[in-house]
Amino acid sequence: MDFSLTELVRILVVSMLTSFTCTAACPSVCKCFSNGEVKCTGDTITDTPQQLPVHTYTLQLIGTNMHVISERSLEKKDLMTRFSLIFSHLHTVHPHAFHATPQLRSLQLSSNDISALDARVFSPLTALEELYLNMNQLESIDPDQFEGLVALQDLDLSYNKLSSVPSGAFRGLVKLESLNMGNNYFKTLSPTTFRSLRKLKTLSIYRNQLERLESGMFDSLVNLEYLQIFSNKIATIPPGVFWSLRNLKNLTLSSNQLQTVPDRSFYNMPKLFKLTLYKNPLLSLPEELMGHMPEMSEFYLYATNLITVPGNLFANMSGLEALNLHFNDKLSELPPDLFCCLPNLQKLSLKSNNLQQLHPQHFSRLSKLDKLLLNNNTLKNLPKNTFRELGQLTMLDLKTNQLQNLPEDIFKSNTFLEVALSDNPWDCTCSIRGFARWIRHNKHAVLDSEDVMCHSPQYQILRTLDSLHDEELNNCNVTTVTPTCTLTEEPTQESSKTTPEADSSHQLQPNVKLDETSSIDDVSLPFHDIFVIEQELDFVHHNYHSGWVYVWFLPSTTVLAAFLMFSHIFLVAIGIFLILCAIYGMHLLSKRVKEIKAQFVHF
Repeated sequence: MDFSLTELVRILVVSMLTSFTCTAACPSVCKCFSNGEVKCTGDTITDTPQQLPVHTYTLQLIGTNMHVISERSLEKKDLMTRFSLIFSHLHTVHPHAFHATPQLRSLQLSSNDISALDARVFSPLTALEELYLNMNQLESIDPDQFEGLVALQDLDLSYNKLSSVPSGAFRGLVKLESLNMGNNYFKTLSPTTFRSLRKLKTLSIYRNQLERLESGMFDSLVNLEYLQIFSNKIATIPPGVFWSLRNLKNLTLSSNQLQTVPDRSFYNMPKLFKLTLYKNPLLSLPEELMGHMPEMSEFYLYATNLITVPGNLFANMSGLEALNLHFNDKLSELPPDLFCCLPNLQKLSLKSNNLQQLHPQHFSRLSKLDKLLLNNNTLKNLPKNTFRELGQLTMLDLKTNQLQNLPEDIFKSNTFLEVALSDNPWDCTCSIRGFARWIRHNKHAVLDSEDVMCHSPQYQILRTLDSLHDEELNNCNVTTVTPTCTLTEEPTQESSKTTPEADSSHQLQPNVKLDETSSIDDVSLPFHDIFVIEQELDFVHHNYHSGWVYVWFLPSTTVLAAFLMFSHIFLVAIGIFLILCAIYGMHLLSKRVKEIKAQFVHF
């Protein structure tokens, strides 16, 4: 579009005048913006400012001392379409307060002290699209409370003290798309409460006192996409109560009192992508529970009382990407084919259950699995081929189980794997040789290698698995030596000499008694079992190196212990004394500096 020079000058002049007018008319407690928004804050405000820019489209009053919206508070604001009065302890709205602003499209009275409203206070607002009454003290709603709001799309009643909704309270709200009734005191809702809300897309009834859902209460909500019913006291669900919700995408039923769920409760919801059932005291689930849900990507089933689950529970969830089946402390068994039909699963959490064993084929079809959490269970062993088909697995958590050993090649197929293995009772005898070798060769893949320690036998306690060497475990099957006598330290003339090695370690040779089948070669073998030191020394640590066992210890004599304690206290006392001397010296120095300064000033 072409403009002449005259037209450009006229537009520029008008813009400058408008900007000057807006700035000049802006009250000192407000900020006025060029887009027609005015924001006023402060407890000096007791009513809506009367002197506002001509082109004020949005007025926000925050943290004011305005307790009443009077009949004249909104006069002379013919262009205002959005009005907010929040955090102001508002408690009264005049029945005719909005007669002067029928053009309002958004009204926010959140975070105030409103306990009651006139029956038809909002009726003049036929153009209103958003009404926020959340975080007030409302205890009741009049049957005609929302009469006339034919354009309303968003209604927020959350965080009030409502315990009931009159029958037909929402009639006439034919364009309503979002209704939030969360954090109130509803115990029951009539089957007809939502009957007229056919365009509703989001319904929130979370954190109430609901004990049950009524049959047919959702039948009219054919366009509903989000239904939040978590944190109530719902103990029963009527059969088919959700069947009309064919467009539902998100259903949260967590933190209720469900012990059972009717057959086919979640049928006819093909668009569902998120379902939560966690924190319910579920005892069992029916064989037929889930309908066809190809778009389901997240499923949460944890903190229940389930002992097991149906084998076909996830059969209709081919699009599932994240499955959280954890924190079920009674879940001890999983059907072999439970994860058979989840080709897109990337994260599987089975942590903090009571799983004692896994079937070799449990994960055989999870070719895209990236993260597997099995920590905090009671797994005692794992089949050799448990992870064979998980070629894309990058994270495996096996911490805090009852594992004593694992096959050496159990992770042979997992090229990119990082694994956590600590807090297991690893048995560092002959059978651990192969797995210890794998850890030594794949330290980069063990996230907590420094904490993967031997639990048995006693002489290996506190050793890490990656410190075990093959030569230590090569002779575990030798049976010709019978160590029936006490193994003692044999001092020799050479060993009595003072050397660096003699000061820090002792080389021990076992005295053994040979049976009839023993040979002299057996005597030269380094021992690998319990030894006894008769001097009753405090054992500290031992290492195996080049056929020798090095033992570090401290004498446990009362005199030495007392000497060390006295030395420690003496050194601490000296340190404190030196610190005090330094502080006193700094004080004297500072005092002297001040005296010198005073002399110069006087001079």
